Amino acid sequence: MPLEKTFQPSEVEKRHYDAWEKSGAFAGQVTSNKVPFTVMMPPPNVTGSLHMGHALNMTLQDVLTRYERMHGKDALWQPGTDHAGIATQMVVERQLAEQGIRRTDLGREKFVEKVWEWKAKSGGMITDQLRRLGASPDWARERFTMDEGLNKAVRKVFVDLYRQGLIYRDKRLVNWDPKLHTAISDLEVVQKEVKGKLWHLKYPVEGQPDRHLVVATTRPETMLGDTAVAVHPDDARYQDLIGRHLTLPLVGRRIPVVGDEHADPETGSGAVKITPAHDFNDFEVGKRHGLEMINIFDRDAKLNDSVPEKYRGLDRYDARKLVLEDLEAQGLIERVDDHAMTLPYGDRSDVVIEPWLTDQWYCDAKTLAQPAIKAVEEGRTVFVPRQWENTYFEWMRNIQPWCISRQLWWGHQIPAWYAPDGKIFVAYTEEEAQAEADKHYGTPTRLERDADVLDTWFSSGLWPFSTLGWPEKTAHLARYYPGDVLVTGFDIIFFWVARMMMLGIHFMGDVPFRTVYIHALVRDEHGQKMSKSKGNVIDPLELIDKFGCDALRFTLVAQAGQNRDIKMSEQRVEGYRNFATKLWNATRFCEMNGCVAVPDFDPTSAQQSLNRWIVGRLVKAKQAVDLAIEGYRFDAAASALYQFAWGEFCDWHLEFAKPILQGEDEGAKAETRAVTAWVLGQLLHLMHPFMPFITEELWAQMGPQGSGKLSSGKLMTAPWPDADSGLIDAGADADLGWVIRLVGEVRALRAEMNVPPSAQVTLLVKDASAETRERIARYGELVQRLARAQRLEATATEAPKGAAQLVLDEATVFLPLAEIIDIAKERARLSKELDKAKGEAEKIEKKLGNPQFIAKADPEVIEEQRAKLAEVGQARAKLTQALDRLAQI
Repeated sequence: MPLEKTFQPSEVEKRHYDAWEKSGAFAGQVTSNKVPFTVMMPPPNVTGSLHMGHALNMTLQDVLTRYERMHGKDALWQPGTDHAGIATQMVVERQLAEQGIRRTDLGREKFVEKVWEWKAKSGGMITDQLRRLGASPDWARERFTMDEGLNKAVRKVFVDLYRQGLIYRDKRLVNWDPKLHTAISDLEVVQKEVKGKLWHLKYPVEGQPDRHLVVATTRPETMLGDTAVAVHPDDARYQDLIGRHLTLPLVGRRIPVVGDEHADPETGSGAVKITPAHDFNDFEVGKRHGLEMINIFDRDAKLNDSVPEKYRGLDRYDARKLVLEDLEAQGLIERVDDHAMTLPYGDRSDVVIEPWLTDQWYCDAKTLAQPAIKAVEEGRTVFVPRQWENTYFEWMRNIQPWCISRQLWWGHQIPAWYAPDGKIFVAYTEEEAQAEADKHYGTPTRLERDADVLDTWFSSGLWPFSTLGWPEKTAHLARYYPGDVLVTGFDIIFFWVARMMMLGIHFMGDVPFRTVYIHALVRDEHGQKMSKSKGNVIDPLELIDKFGCDALRFTLVAQAGQNRDIKMSEQRVEGYRNFATKLWNATRFCEMNGCVAVPDFDPTSAQQSLNRWIVGRLVKAKQAVDLAIEGYRFDAAASALYQFAWGEFCDWHLEFAKPILQGEDEGAKAETRAVTAWVLGQLLHLMHPFMPFITEELWAQMGPQGSGKLSSGKLMTAPWPDADSGLIDAGADADLGWVIRLVGEVRALRAEMNVPPSAQVTLLVKDASAETRERIARYGELVQRLARAQRLEATATEAPKGAAQLVLDEATVFLPLAEIIDIAKERARLSKELDKAKGEAEKIEKKLGNPQFIAKADPEVIEEQRAKLAEVGQARAKLTQALDRLAQI
């Protein structure tokens, strides 16, 4: 059945995907003797939907997985989703609120049941969307961070670390969300720039009625919890005050002046108020000086009983107003300055986060980090690009205790039980905890389980081994741990990569992956970060609907250069849709010209220069793709494929082949048909990891029907091409390369000079070497046809009058144009275009030379202007070259 006239992705994608999945082609083969290759999918939130970051991340993983699968490896791409504690709980709470129900009305058990119901009904959306992207993980092994097996792993890790002294309970500052009533991680805190105030407050010095120490603060309400004022120990202004006391305004509490390097003599007055229970820096100062830590807020960020009675129960911002009124009344405000600042907001609650002193569970990350640091230092795990190791080291070497508890109902409930006297029993099960308590007290004792759940990063930190069956010693665990590569974004190096490294090494005795590939961000076409507020979010599913999955995938991969963000636009995807169309049309051309794949075809049998040339170019493209993927240069791999497929195969080889395919030489025709079909088949194999759907469809239509290295089965399970350097014919490569360069130069010159497409030009080659003369004789007809030339010949005469010229290797090529174009008219046209380009360049240069523009404009806008200037510069160079050529005529 012949190919349809046009490629219809929507008709092809689901059909092939369903066939792949049903065939078991995605599955790992745990009992095979193949070399294993393991990729752990970063589990998307179960609440999520496919966004452009997912599309990039998953496409790159799929390219690697399909590539290694075709190389004969036992590829396991382990899929799954994350229970996403806060996000999921909020989704279900919102749905209940629409029915007038609060989670507290249901109680914990019933509420958690509702979440599981939601997960069963709606939680699979993201995985269905990954299928639309063409992702090929082992779906039969899909895991969920709250499933029974992973819960068992989480409980074992918690209990073992507790018994090893690496998990403990402590009172420390956390990021507290006053709306959601839980501690949150740094990743869930969004810093927003706001215009605020800086209040300079006067604290009376004890025993010196006329002396005050001035402190500056953006949060005057927290002064009610001050327990000291710090000055730099070397600040000469305050040497006499260190060790003395101040009277805390409005409260009357005596607070010391301490010498501490946290105070910067160059900032403000050089004196800073210390509120250890409500500021992370102050907390550390408080620990250094043994200061009292007074918590003045409750879980709603309202003032509690630790403050004077008139402020109790007030919201923090209402308290601020009253505190400022009272300070003003007592003459204790020296001045107020406008102050630009950043405030921490909860990314889901959108309320200001409060540093809050509370009892939480902590993990001794510093101890766990040491082997993880060493593993990267020794190269057992390598970051690509390498510079991200510095980011990893910076955080790991300065790591703080990890707050692992969250005040939620949805998540892994902490396996700790409390006796009436507060003693804690940590155990794998409630029965075990009860037995320990009864033994300890010598009598049956009532226990109450800790209500908190674990941070979602705790369970996802076990992902590389918990998904393989740990703590059981499974065949999958033995075969697929450690993994080969992790593909992820730089923003979760701290939160996920580091924790997998720490926990993997601690519990498995080896790193969880050998390579960590860090990809860039996907931005909009102007280089700006996508956000709903900017209205510049691009939906990958809409692009798939419009242009097909292959076009989106290739767009992402083609721009996935190391250390370079991706600029996504619909126009780019449309461009690669055109690339898919080009491949489709080339296959139709081959089909219509009888280029049928020959089983067991041997490309070394080719005799025609054209055929030996295209076989060699294919080998070079394959080598470039292999080298690029092995070095995680996805963009270079895509570029090599694009240049070969569109440029060398479609534009040159098929054009070169037309006269042969339409000629009378049956031997040359048969060979060219076989070579063309073979090269196209090899190309489809090379392109399959990048554009799986169109390549599978074309292979189904034109693949060889029979045995052989490239058999007639599914392309995704076919072997990777093994064409080697022995197929490269240096002579044919040089000859056809000369033809391409000559035709390309002539076409460019014709375009520059505005030569009508129908006009037949003459090509005279002066100073031609013997080799060039031989090429003229051998390939003259081909050059004439492609360059629209009526004559191509070597000449010994000087340049004829009215001839443009170009240099090719040792020879000069003349094109007599005086009778074809109006030289004066062309010179005027080019001069006008050059003047326009110069004017545009001057305009951009003036803008970029303006210090005010550089200071105020977004970096993306500045970069865009520089790119425009470079484009205009290239245009000017071409126009100048064209004018120079005209000047010679």
